[in-house]
Amino acid sequence: MFERGILKEEDIAPLAEGVLKVLERVGILCQNEEMLKALEVKGAKVDYATQRATFPPEMVKEYVETFRGEGREEDKNGKFRTPELPRLGTQVAPFFYDYERKEKRRGNKKDFITLIKLGDILHPEKGVGHCLNLTDVPPLLEPLEAALILAEYAHKPNAAFAWNVNQIDYLIEMGEIIGIKDWFSWGAICFAHPLRFDKEVADKFVRRVKCGYPTGLTSMAVAGVSTPVTLEGYIIVASAEHVATWISARAINPQVPLRGSMWGGTVDMRTGEVSYSSFDAMLYAFATVEFLRRWCGINLGVGGGEYCDAKLPGLFAALEKAYKAMVIAAFTGYHPPVGGGMLEEGKTLSPVQLLLERELGKGLRYLSGEIDIKEINPALEAILEVGLGLNKSYLEIEHTLKNFRHSLWSPQIWDRTGWKGFEWEEEILNKVQEEINSLLSQYRKPEVEEEKISQLRKVIEKAKRHLLHT
Repeated sequence: MFERGILKEEDIAPLAEGVLKVLERVGILCQNEEMLKALEVKGAKVDYATQRATFPPEMVKEYVETFRGEGREEDKNGKFRTPELPRLGTQVAPFFYDYERKEKRRGNKKDFITLIKLGDILHPEKGVGHCLNLTDVPPLLEPLEAALILAEYAHKPNAAFAWNVNQIDYLIEMGEIIGIKDWFSWGAICFAHPLRFDKEVADKFVRRVKCGYPTGLTSMAVAGVSTPVTLEGYIIVASAEHVATWISARAINPQVPLRGSMWGGTVDMRTGEVSYSSFDAMLYAFATVEFLRRWCGINLGVGGGEYCDAKLPGLFAALEKAYKAMVIAAFTGYHPPVGGGMLEEGKTLSPVQLLLERELGKGLRYLSGEIDIKEINPALEAILEVGLGLNKSYLEIEHTLKNFRHSLWSPQIWDRTGWKGFEWEEEILNKVQEEINSLLSQYRKPEVEEEKISQLRKVIEKAKRHLLHT
């Protein structure tokens, strides 16, 4: 797999010096006293009144030396690994796009149930997760309500996303009722850029680290908004955030595994739109990841094909994601999934888009094809049969008839003749919607003990009394 280096060897030291200066003079804002105390014990300078921690350069250098070899495993043999097919997991999208009605609406219980039914039929072996944010329930109760719906409608309910640390114990209790241990998802750790650990993120971060769960920053820094607009300034601020996160994690739990990912963003100064898939955004992400690998020895992933600029479902959005995923593969050697049905930089979830991307995902499997030694002799027989092709071609022999279905990519949603106009694409999208309706008609609700559903509701009622009145 082609991996291009962006940085020269002489670039690393000056960039590292920039990170050291930022951490020493700016530091981080941290709204969690336990975390501040742990940092202070390890050598950080802490001002509890302003909730600021700054990091002496020698402290940072010592930690950096201990980081090497952490993060995403590298593929040493260079073999192409097929990404997983897109599915309804933990997208937690705030909006739902209904192609049949051509309507975008806020996430709600009814649409969430529809998505669970679809995922239940589409990928039963993987289960269905907290893919839609329920805006029709109180935010602090939202993951609990999502878990209840998953328990009632999914044959294999995956965990709900706990965005607030106070939701975790209730979700664990709900999991015990239905027989699933630790039934919650930690999700991502995200800074309030630049360099700010707000209370909700910091509180969950501390609990996650103390539990020993792999921890790092999911950085979504935006050049010109939350970092300097130049590549050099972006690398310094984004890297300082990652390093501060790793130091904070190890200050609390010296054994916690370190992780993280980089979702580079840039702003369009004409419109104010932020993109995580534009050419410049990709450069910023690749350069930061390369710098951190070369300075700290931690190998991070670049955010996948999921976030794209397209506002509506269609082939443009699918191919935009495929382009992004393949560019990531070219610069990092790792091919991420094409997407998960989301539009507008992760804001909107579209079932139609999900099926289009699953079609592309199936196509990617052909890139991991291997030679089957047993097929060499039949192929030789076919070659000898056709000879110079003067009397017959491979198109008309039995060998082709027997093998073309598994040898050639034959997409089920669209044909391979190329884009033929808007009416042609509309026909494809209508066909996808028909397939979705057909899949939904096959859904059968699982048999769940009513007593268990009743117990889950009681947990939510208990949480309501505590979370909404404290």
